[in-house]
Amino acid sequence: MNLPNSLTVTRIFLIPLLVVVLLTGRFADREILGFIVFVIAALTDYLDGYFARKRKQVTTLGKLLDPIADKLLISAAFISLVELGIAPAWMVVIIVGREFAVTGLRSIAAAEGFTIDASKLGKSKMASQVVCVGCLILGWRFPDTIFTTAGIAFLWVVVVLAIVSMIQYFKKFWSQIDESIKFRKRHASRRPIRILRRRRKDLSALINTEKTS
Repeated sequence: MNLPNSLTVTRIFLIPLLVVVLLTGRFADREILGFIVFVIAALTDYLDGYFARKRKQVTTLGKLLDPIADKLLISAAFISLVELGIAPAWMVVIIVGREFAVTGLRSIAAAEGFTIDASKLGKSKMASQVVCVGCLILGWRFPDTIFTTAGIAFLWVVVVLAIVSMIQYFKKFWSQIDESIKFRKRHASRRPIRILRRRRKDLSALINTEKTS
């Protein structure tokens, strides 16, 4: 458990706190407190990658936990905003559904023996999501301000990026899965030939041995 992984785990533990602050109404100025909690959680996303690269502490655990923590944070934040009536449900369904779809594709790809790297568009989507959620929370606290307008604008940007990036992931997935299937078929077709040649060799060696004996 190094520093980058500790930051990732911290982000996961901040998610329930964010939901409680936003939805329970037990905190004074819950909008500001929720915004602070969300910003801290989002900041750990940048810091864990930064320290992992700087300290050369990139681990398998970190590679697995980091995207899970990101998806949990964004999904929890957007679903909370739907509950509060701030974000339209159909938009959030597209955003969260995209996250589940990409996670499923990556799991299938891992089972097939290859990986699907995050695209630049996907990384831009994550940054847009953070800005969008932050603006929507502040717009909830300060209605009819620039935060409200910016939050709605970024929400449309996030939906568009989610759809486009999902299409990119599907294209990458199908191209690589097609190559994987073709590779297995080629090797499967060559295997009987190799086995037959080996058997012929063994048979020839046996015949030669019997002749010499």
